[in-house]
Amino acid sequence: MIQPGSGFNQRLHALEPQAQQAFMAALCERLVPNYALYSQASGQGDTKALSSVLALVWESLQVRDARIDFDLQADKLAACQPPAEDDSFGARRAMEAVAALTALLDTLRGGSQEAVIEVSRTSRSGVQAFIAMTEGEDDTEALAVKVREHPLMADENGFQDALLESVEAPLDRDALKALRKLGRNEGFSNLGISLE
Repeated sequence: MIQPGSGFNQRLHALEPQAQQAFMAALCERLVPNYALYSQASGQGDTKALSSVLALVWESLQVRDARIDFDLQADKLAACQPPAEDDSFGARRAMEAVAALTALLDTLRGGSQEAVIEVSRTSRSGVQAFIAMTEGEDDTEALAVKVREHPLMADENGFQDALLESVEAPLDRDALKALRKLGRNEGFSNLGISLE
């Protein structure tokens, strides 16, 4: 698994809670197309529900006194999970989107110091799994090199670096809107997948 330098994780830990949440929300935006593709292909899941929970997260970040019941949102999100018996590649990527958003909701409900690292790793590991599947490499060392040098992993690492820099700056409403747009990545997921 490609891991960022320890300095990256230290910087994530050092962020204010709102900045950590904005970082996670932008990563979640990039995972939504993977979920949507799985849902479209399998007839399972509810992309609209997943997206509406994420929209409420952004609202809570932008509107200081927004009154949102995150316990209720967590219940809605739990209903979006792919069926447990589906172990397909698409279901695992869809589950990553649900898991990342669940970790984000946990922080909004007052918990989990490690959530920001967890969501960062979840996004990177999805890219790694995609590269492993498409490259078909059995040799672990050769695969590690391919993952490290793959354009999708370079894009993921670059995206997370840019995102971290963005959330280290003061976050006003405009900055949060820009982050959401950045996360949406013109409709492309962290795997380079788009529904268009």
